[in-house]
Amino acid sequence: MSDLQLRPAPVVCGGREDVAGGPVRELLAPRRVPLGESTVVRRLLPSLGRRMVGAWCFVDHYGPDDVTDAPGMQVPPHPHIGLQTVSWLHAGEVLHRDSVGSLQTVRPKELGLMTAGRAIAHAEVSPRGHGPILHGAQLWVALPDAHRHTDPAFEHHTVLPRVTAGNGMEATVILGELDGAASPGTAYTPIFGADLALADGAEVRLPVEPDFEYAALTMSGVTEVDGVRVEPGSMLYLGCGRRELPLRADGDSGLVLLGGEPFEEKLVMWWNFVGRSGEEIAQAREDWMTGDRFGTVHGYDGDPLPAPALPATPLKPRGRTR
Repeated sequence: MSDLQLRPAPVVCGGREDVAGGPVRELLAPRRVPLGESTVVRRLLPSLGRRMVGAWCFVDHYGPDDVTDAPGMQVPPHPHIGLQTVSWLHAGEVLHRDSVGSLQTVRPKELGLMTAGRAIAHAEVSPRGHGPILHGAQLWVALPDAHRHTDPAFEHHTVLPRVTAGNGMEATVILGELDGAASPGTAYTPIFGADLALADGAEVRLPVEPDFEYAALTMSGVTEVDGVRVEPGSMLYLGCGRRELPLRADGDSGLVLLGGEPFEEKLVMWWNFVGRSGEEIAQAREDWMTGDRFGTVHGYDGDPLPAPALPATPLKPRGRTR
């Protein structure tokens, strides 16, 4: 998915200076951002005070939207470098096309994982005959320096491991590992992502890694996360230092739990690019506009997205300043 803002602000992120060694409870309110013709997303990361959670550097939540008489998601071809995208649906379908030749419809609780590496372009649209409801999350993962120039690729996993607790919780492992169940998705850093479905009244103490930082995004219903009520479309940043995470469902609820080792490298993120310097970002923008490096997304009926103008001030990596 693309950041379609016409004047995207540069975001400096990474570094461990402001990652607390102990647990915190920081509720992040979303920003509403238009995406394409008919979709409005709630942007949780990056936010003013929180740039990353482990290697997770971008979180959008959208829906549930009634798209019965609407085109649904319509995101034209656009470029990426230095990251992975994770498409995660609770309802609806998204048709993915990219410049390495992938053509795949992603459905609820299936993992669509695109590794941009050195350069890729893709488009995401609701297919013809799509269902009436669209609801999901779009997530980006920053690639570490050792792997950020890797070959671009797309993975589609229809079967993911599940962990069931007898007290009313079922977890689907998106990336990383939970209770010995490991996702088949390719990861380049110590990372974790899981979709948790909790039945009404469920009370769970989920095992977590004390060296990871975590955040919980409520997709539906209301979940009490470590004593904090998290409404749909909001995300609670939890910091590090826990060995278990208390969860309680107030009615049937669903959330996505994200985590990972704090990302040490400092990054520059602008538009759809994650790099290490302003010069790298500027070169990626020029390559996209001149038709170099990113390839062609075949089969999309329409023009690719033009890149916004670069900001007047230089782009510099400064870490996670608040």
